[in-house]
Amino acid sequence: MKKIFKGVTTLAFALSAFNVSAANDVLNVYNWAEYMPTDVIKAFEKEYDVTVNYSTFDNNESMYTKLKLLDGKGYDVAFASTYFIEKMAREGMLAKIDKSKMHHLNDIYSGLMKQPFDPNNDYSLPYVWGVTGISYNAEVITNDQVTSWKDLWNTNFEQQVMLLDDVRDVFGMALRAQGHSINSTNEAEIKQAYEKLRQLRSNVVVYNSDAPHVPYVTGEAMIGMQWNGNAFMAKKEMPELKFVYPTDGAILWMDNFIVPKGSEHKELAFKFIDFFMRPENQAKIVEALGFPAPNKKAKQFLPAELQTDPMIFPTDEQVNNGEFTDDVGEAVNIYQKYWQMLKS
Repeated sequence: MKKIFKGVTTLAFALSAFNVSAANDVLNVYNWAEYMPTDVIKAFEKEYDVTVNYSTFDNNESMYTKLKLLDGKGYDVAFASTYFIEKMAREGMLAKIDKSKMHHLNDIYSGLMKQPFDPNNDYSLPYVWGVTGISYNAEVITNDQVTSWKDLWNTNFEQQVMLLDDVRDVFGMALRAQGHSINSTNEAEIKQAYEKLRQLRSNVVVYNSDAPHVPYVTGEAMIGMQWNGNAFMAKKEMPELKFVYPTDGAILWMDNFIVPKGSEHKELAFKFIDFFMRPENQAKIVEALGFPAPNKKAKQFLPAELQTDPMIFPTDEQVNNGEFTDDVGEAVNIYQKYWQMLKS
């Protein structure tokens, strides 16, 4: 997920070290900003009589770099998107998760477990997952104009398109539009995607991943890429905002709990992960962030209108037609090269 900030819940307080009586009373958490419901963190602190130090990062790359520099020390629980987990595990940066301490694994949607980036879920467990699709302003654009990624190239949308400021999402979109995998490591295919994206430049008005719902709400963008959770939250302010699962395949992502190798409080870290995997707490994450919960039992704790909201919960067909973002190894340098050329 792989994601720069996706949630819109406000952490109304700074989770920092205060009232700390002993080292084992503290859990150091490293996550995207505004990506975890405050009330659930407080409930964990109360139940286990601990203090949570909540530190934030902007993207997977900065998280990885900091943990690498610290040799995995300083944090007890962190979060990473699918395509970083395999890399971090391979480099010995992660501790194995003790799944005997996890009490809700049988309730996790099976399709989210045993993914290629961590086949046995030794190093990661799902936190939230979601879909990158298309949003559009229905007061300006009709639904027959928006069915696939290819529609973003429509010449009628000049200076109206928003793209996420995320190399893998943007290139994944262009690759799918041309019938390729979003995880292609073939430079010819990646270059072809770059050439296709160059043709889109006249339509692009902004790149945004910090708060990608905002350009739609402010009227800066009329159509473009969007995470389904952000579309859900923005619709509260902008009922005319629609969300489409592209027929050529949405981009699926998942953000995951990980435990850095140097964690000094692994047992408490496992309790934290298990606490957030409880269905009632997963439901609070859905309400706060607008993304589907990995725990299928979470639905019963949601208001009826949310349980069936297609913006939050894609159908099995839409999921099966999509593709998770995986680690592309050294090919990441190819993506970065063409990304810099595209943005320059």
